[in-house]
Amino acid sequence: MQRYSIFSLARNALTGHRNWPQAWRSPAPKPEYDVVIVGGGGHGLATAYYLAAEHGIANVAVLEKGWLGGGNTGRNTTIIRSNYLWDESAAIYEKALQLYEGLSRELNFNIMLSQRGVLNLAHNEHDLKEMARRVRAIRGNGIDSEILSPAEIKKLVPAINVSKDMRYPILGASLQRRGGVARHDAVAWGFARGADARGVDIVQNCEVTGIDRKGGRVTGVRTSLGPIKAGKVGVVVAGHASVLAGMAGFRLPIDSHPLQAMVSEPIKPILDCVVMSNAVHVYVSQSDKGELVIGAGIDSFNSYAQRGSWQIIEGQMGALVELFPVFSRLRLMRSWGGIVDTCPDASPILSKTPVEGLYFNCGWGTGGFKATPGSGWAFAHTIARDEPHPLAAPFSLDRFTTGALIDEHGAAAVAH
Repeated sequence: MQRYSIFSLARNALTGHRNWPQAWRSPAPKPEYDVVIVGGGGHGLATAYYLAAEHGIANVAVLEKGWLGGGNTGRNTTIIRSNYLWDESAAIYEKALQLYEGLSRELNFNIMLSQRGVLNLAHNEHDLKEMARRVRAIRGNGIDSEILSPAEIKKLVPAINVSKDMRYPILGASLQRRGGVARHDAVAWGFARGADARGVDIVQNCEVTGIDRKGGRVTGVRTSLGPIKAGKVGVVVAGHASVLAGMAGFRLPIDSHPLQAMVSEPIKPILDCVVMSNAVHVYVSQSDKGELVIGAGIDSFNSYAQRGSWQIIEGQMGALVELFPVFSRLRLMRSWGGIVDTCPDASPILSKTPVEGLYFNCGWGTGGFKATPGSGWAFAHTIARDEPHPLAAPFSLDRFTTGALIDEHGAAAVAH
């Protein structure tokens, strides 16, 4: 195995890393594939990986208009959990969490999984009752969840303010100990390397500009690098799903919103848990570099801009300082935004479409990263077999006409 000294690292940095081995190839697209995946984020790369690894379909191209993981995969707050209310949601998010727990070994790539726990705070009697209902439902699905008292919260998170004089006193919390964080870039890179090793072509800087159809069936895509034929096309483009659906001639029940997050200057370890609060509207964790990673809800306006409004930042900071007065003197280092697509019931779409051979994976709102491996695993089955996997079946487009919605507006705690 090749070793890199500090001098080797410096030398390669000066030469633009020209001598470093590539983690995956950068091929030109072929004229035709069995399957084309539009979108080179975590979900798209996971889909391609599982198509090859689980279903033996390796003649696959992943088309990304920018660089891998440059969309929502690289613009989230890295939280993973499966503590969802409804059975349908619990099943697919728990599958994702189980896959996460073995993903570093599966991909032979360290995704830096840290199951430090996810804590959801309750600030009034209604919160406590709703939390008890959720915990019972979660545990009924065989997923770990428990309720903590203020004293137990303080023991787990010593820096938190549990004073009864708070504007919104903390009365309790639910805790999923298997929840936590993973390195978002590493998840994308691991799936990219795994897919590439199985023969999948990963094509960056290749924007899809049209979807070709004939007789009600998809025949390929038009791109900035030329037309590509395909027997099947899977679209996994997060906030731009409605744009791609328009290219195929149908509409999706989706709104796109900016979602902001930010980080503080790095400090010594102080927060060994993810803390979320709906009432004061903030969530926070600490990165391996010592930064506080801070987020809250979406901006209310519709936009494809990867930035948000100042009042969201102000509201997040006020909520954070109320929960953690000790953080009041920290400086913010940077902020960023992603584009989230939300459905009316705050649940995703993993589905066949009115166009035969065309499949859509979208509508994850603010919960996309935590679902990445489960989403790709189930979507790959749907594409390979042209029928939804049982985990994906409840999230079909048909539910918006049958009325079988999956209302998860409260599941994200601060997101919708």
